[in-house]
Amino acid sequence: MKTKRKGLFQKSLDRIELIGNKLPHPVTLFALLALAVLVISSIISAIGITVEHPGQEGEIIEVKNLLNAEGIQYIFASMVDNFIGFAPLGVVLVTMLGIGIAERTGLISAVLRAFVLSVPKFLITGGLVFAGIMSSVASDAGYVVLPPLGAVIFAALGRHPLAGLAAAFAGVSAGFSANLLLSATDAMLGEMTIAAAAIIDPTYAEGMNIAMNYYFIIASVFLLTIVGAIVTEKVVEPRLGEYKGQYREDLNGLTAEEKKGLLWAGISVLVGIILTALLIVPENGVLRAEDGGIVQSPFMSSLVPIITILFFIPGLFYGIATKNIRSDKDVAAHLTDTMAAMGMFIVLAFTAGQFVAYFTESNIGMVLGVYGAEALEAANLTGIPLIIGFIVVTGIINLFIGSASAKWAMMAPVFVPIMMQLGYSPELTQMAYRIADSSTNIITPLMTYFAIIIAFAQKYDKKMGIGTLISVMFPYSIFFMIFWSLMLIVWMLFGLDLGPASPILYSK
Repeated sequence: MKTKRKGLFQKSLDRIELIGNKLPHPVTLFALLALAVLVISSIISAIGITVEHPGQEGEIIEVKNLLNAEGIQYIFASMVDNFIGFAPLGVVLVTMLGIGIAERTGLISAVLRAFVLSVPKFLITGGLVFAGIMSSVASDAGYVVLPPLGAVIFAALGRHPLAGLAAAFAGVSAGFSANLLLSATDAMLGEMTIAAAAIIDPTYAEGMNIAMNYYFIIASVFLLTIVGAIVTEKVVEPRLGEYKGQYREDLNGLTAEEKKGLLWAGISVLVGIILTALLIVPENGVLRAEDGGIVQSPFMSSLVPIITILFFIPGLFYGIATKNIRSDKDVAAHLTDTMAAMGMFIVLAFTAGQFVAYFTESNIGMVLGVYGAEALEAANLTGIPLIIGFIVVTGIINLFIGSASAKWAMMAPVFVPIMMQLGYSPELTQMAYRIADSSTNIITPLMTYFAIIIAFAQKYDKKMGIGTLISVMFPYSIFFMIFWSLMLIVWMLFGLDLGPASPILYSK
C-alpha cells in the first residue's frame, strides 16, 4: 500500500511536537529557571551592569547577587513566603472551592446541556461555540463536558460529530480569554500582571484591578462566536465531509431531578445577586469606596470571594435537590476532591513562586525592561507592529509551554516592564498575551486536555491522531488570532479602555 507523503505543513507540526515533548515538566522547568536566575544574578552583579530607574530619575538600579552570603540567607529565609506569596495560588484555590462544588454536583454540566439544547437548530453551531466560551468561567470544566456533548449534538442532528466536537473545543479553549463574566483566569493573570507592573511603578500597580480586560473580553465573546460558527460551517465541516461512521446518538434532555436542581440553583443565584447588589448599589454600600466609587473599591478587591460564593451556593442547592449532597460530609468530600485535583498546580506554584521571587529580588526584570525598551526603541518597533509582534511571539511560545499561568509567570516580569517603558499599559500587554495564548491552545499537543480531546474524537474516528486533530483545529486558531488581533488594533486606534480604569497607554 502506497504511503501518503507528508507535506511541509505536517512535517512542521511533527517537528513542533518532537521539540515540545523534549521540554521538561513545568515544575522542573521553573526549578531550572530559578537556578538560572541565581547564577545569572551572580554573573551580572560581578560585571557591574546598572541602569537608571525608569520611574525615579537619578536612582540607580543594580542586579543583586543572590549567591553571596546575603543572597543565600534570602533564599532560605524567603522560601516559604515565596510559595505562599505566589500571586495566583490563593486566588485559584479559593475560586476553585466554589467552582468545585458546582462542577462535582453536576450543576455545570446540566447548565451547559440545558443551554445548548434550548438553542434553535439553525443557531446550534454558534450556540455551541458561545457555550464553550462561557464555560471558561468554570475553569477547565468545559473541556470535559462540551466537546463530547458537541459531538453528540451534531450526530443527533445528522451532521459530522467531529465538527461539533471541534466547534466546542474551539469555544472552550481558543475562547478561554473571552467571557461575559469575570473568571479565575482574570484573577490569576491579573495578579501576576499587577506584580509585574510594580517592578516599574508601584503606585500605578496599586490602582490596577483584576477586571482590567473586562470590557474587551465581553466584546470578544460576540466576535469569537461569529468567527467560530463561520469557520465550522464554511471550512471545517465541508473539509470533514459526510460522516460515514456507524456511531449514531440520540440527545437526551434533562431529567426531572436535574430540572428541579436547576430551579433551586437559579433561585439561589438570584438571591445571591440581589444580596451582592445591596452591598454595592446603594451610595453608602459597604463594598463601595469611601468616596462612593466602584472602580477602585472593596468590591473590586472582593471579586474572588464573590465569584466563589456565587458558584458555591447554587452548586450546594443543586446538589441537595438532586440528592448528590445529603449531608455536610458530602460537601466536605467534594471540596476535598477539588483540592486534591489541584495538587499539580500547588506543586507548580512552589517552584514558580521561587522563580518569580528570585527574578524580582535580583532586579534582573528591571534591568531587562530598561535594556529591552531601549532595544525596541532603537529598532523603531512601536505601536501596532509591536503589539502584533508580541502576539506572534507569545503564540509560538505557547506551542511549547501549554500552561497559561506558567507562561505568564515567566513572561510578565519581562514584557510588562518593557511595554510600560514604551508607553503601553500592563493591561494592554496582558490582553495581547491572552489573545495569543488562547488562540493557539487548540493546536499544541502540550495543552493539558489535548490528549483527552483526541480520546473523545476516536469514538467517532478510530484513526484520529495528533496531526489530524491539529489540522482540524488549525483554521480556528488562525482566524481567531487574526480577527481578535484586528479588534485589539481597532480598540487601540480609538483609545478605548480595556476594562474599568484600564487604559491602553501608560504614563509615568
